[in-house]
Parts: sequence; C-alpha cells; structure tokens
Amino acid sequence: MSNAPLMPKATAVWLVDNTALGFDQIAAFCKLHPLEVKAIADGEAAQGIKGMDPVLAGQLTREEIEKASNNPGYRMKIFESKVRVPESKRRGPRYTPVSRRQDRPNAVLWLVRYHPELLDAQIIRLVGTTKPTINAIRTRTHWNSAHLNPMDPVTLGLCSQIELDIEVEKAAKNAPKPVEGEEPQTLLSVDETTSEDAMAAAFATPAPKTREVEEEVDADAVFANFKSTGDSDEDDDER
Repeated sequence: MSNAPLMPKATAVWLVDNTALGFDQIAAFCKLHPLEVKAIADGEAAQGIKGMDPVLAGQLTREEIEKASNNPGYRMKIFESKVRVPESKRRGPRYTPVSRRQDRPNAVLWLVRYHPELLDAQIIRLVGTTKPTINAIRTRTHWNSAHLNPMDPVTLGLCSQIELDIEVEKAAKNAPKPVEGEEPQTLLSVDETTSEDAMAAAFATPAPKTREVEEEVDADAVFANFKSTGDSDEDDDER
C-alpha cells in the first residue's frame, strides 16, 4: 500500500475540519505542501471537495490522531492492513510503444520465418500484434509485404530474449512427435555429399533414353500399296 492516503485532499479537508492538528502534521500525512493545507483551511483551495474520514477508511486510528494532537512535533503514520490482496494480472495483447509499432510486422515476419513452430497466440504475446496481421504476413497478403524485412524482435526491443526462449521451448514441447518406426529425414553428411561417387553422379550426363517400338507389319496392306502404284504407272504409259 502507498504511504499516502487514497484521497489526499479529501482526507486533508476532513482533518482540517474535525481535528486540531497543525498544518505541518496534516501536510506530512497527506503528502501535501503546508501552504496547500493552509489554503484549504482558508477556503481558497479544495472548494467543493467532500472530506473523507481516514478512520472509517482504515487508514488512521483515533489513538494516532490524539497522540499527534498532544504532540505538535509528532508525525502520524498511515495504518497498513496486514491483509494483502494480490493483484490480478491483466491478460491481453502486449502493449507496444508508438515508436515501435511500425516494426511489429517485421518482427512477425522474422518469427514466422525462423520459428514456424510458434502458435499465433505465442506471437501475439511476444510482439503484441493481432491474428489477422499474422495470417496476412504468412500468406503475403499484407498491404506492405513488398517492403517487409525480417527483424529480430529482441533487437527491436519488442520482447526479451528470455521471453522468446520460453515461447520457443513451449512450442517445441507441444510439437507432434515422430511416428515410431519411421526414420526422421535428415540432411546427408559432408563426407557423403563430397565423395567421388556422389560428385561423379552429380555431374554425369544422363544418356538419352531410347524406346523400341515394335510395329506389326500387315503384308496385305503393303502389297496393296505396291499394286496401286503399278496400276497408275500402266495408265501413264497408255496415255
């Protein structure tokens, strides 16, 4: 709890009207200037403000007021409750400063490209964007897609490296596991790709493929063509 009352001026109005405390004592308790308390007493300030009883509010006790009234040099202490109510965390998109909002699409593009395992909700928590924006950047339908450059959100100051590592670790844990018995696809080693056999196979010119087409020969059709050719030659000689 803060060291000042919830409503300093309203509390000062009540103390001026209902106690014999000095201006310095009221100013020290309410975190005000003594001249401001004097102006409240003279009616020059805090006009129309209704006084608030700090005793009913649980911020001051009668014993503390009496002790301060009997000793002008005593400074009252605010009563702190022993019960602390935990503040609920506000859930929602991360707040991004105005000066950094133009960099969010670049950060989203970096996350989508280099950490495709991240869910949309995780990207929203990291850079404070929206789901339609993420989908537009993924499908390259964003209005500024042609000018977007992937940039690390940590470098841009949109999130910390620890937050990014935590989200990536969560995404890795939630990723689907490979099927049993199926060998994971991995890249070949350098020795395998640079061996003599691999290099010869890579630069070898493939031989043209030939296909033998077997055609069935029809003897009657062949002799019919010869017969028709011979008839045409005889007609020419007669002419």
